[in-house]
Amino acid sequence: MKRNTIITAALTLTAAGLLFAGPLNPPAGPVTSTYKTLTEVEPRIAINAINTPGDADSLFKITQPGSYYLTGNITGVPARHGIEIAVAVNGPSVTIDLMGYELAGVAGSLDGISVTVFSTRNVAIRNGTVRAWDGDGVDVLNSANNLLDGLRVEGNGGRGISAGTASTVTGCTAVFNAGGGIFAEGGSTVTGCTASSNEGDGISAGSGSTVAGCTSFFNFGNGISASSSSTVTGCTASFNNGDGIEVFSNCRVTDNTCAFNGNGGNGAGIYATGSDNRIEGNNCTGADRGINVDTAGNIIIRNTCSGNSIDWVIAANNVVGPILDRRAPASAAINGFSAPSSLGSTDPNANFSY
Repeated sequence: MKRNTIITAALTLTAAGLLFAGPLNPPAGPVTSTYKTLTEVEPRIAINAINTPGDADSLFKITQPGSYYLTGNITGVPARHGIEIAVAVNGPSVTIDLMGYELAGVAGSLDGISVTVFSTRNVAIRNGTVRAWDGDGVDVLNSANNLLDGLRVEGNGGRGISAGTASTVTGCTAVFNAGGGIFAEGGSTVTGCTASSNEGDGISAGSGSTVAGCTSFFNFGNGISASSSSTVTGCTASFNNGDGIEVFSNCRVTDNTCAFNGNGGNGAGIYATGSDNRIEGNNCTGADRGINVDTAGNIIIRNTCSGNSIDWVIAANNVVGPILDRRAPASAAINGFSAPSSLGSTDPNANFSY
């Protein structure tokens, strides 16, 4: 027993030495906290009545550049914007993270989020819902070089999103907006967005824009409209009252799916009103007209059309790959490892009715 007691005491002293060993003299100077400040933990500014007080036109007003965020839902009031951005012209950027919250308008309210100083730049708004405002859901037309990311805009009296020049709109959803779904001025990029059941066009982009990987469904206007020198690629436009995709001139319209447009109205799968467009690799079905080209000077190759009232309406003096009518059954049943071609052409630029 005595030997065990001595061993236990020795182990206790050794452990105590390990726990409390260290310098006996603290470093010179005042003692400071090792914890981070609130600003270091959350280096952004909360949108509230203290940090961003509103005025007669807005519930909350941002007047200085910086990074801002919501801490809860916002309910609108008549005759005011939800959040107004009024930062000096060409000043540094303003970023707003909605943090998954929503801005809900009421009858007589203005825009959900609005830039009110002309020629502002570099506004980013992301990650939340803006709905039921009497104006636009998000209106940054007065600002250029914007980023709108992951927004849901629904049931607004104007457009869901109005974006200025050279804006990027990505991963946004616009539904049931009275003035159209998503509008972006020239030089903009709209990617991965969905526009459905809007009273105007689903997605509309100005000259020199790109619309890619978007879905536009059951809108009362056109599915997608793009002005001159734009690209529309990899999109799906279906069941829109107007055209599935409408472009003016100098555009590239490639690899899109357009189905059942002119739904209750009069529309084409793809409609080009100007010249110097390249229309390639699209599938257009179930519309009044499959591909409709009004003027000379376009190239139309490798497209397929089926089930339209008329598949091809193309003005004279365009460059068109051969159009083959393959609507009749073109092949026997296939069950094996090979079969003869039923295309009826070896031309790699042929267009097909099927």
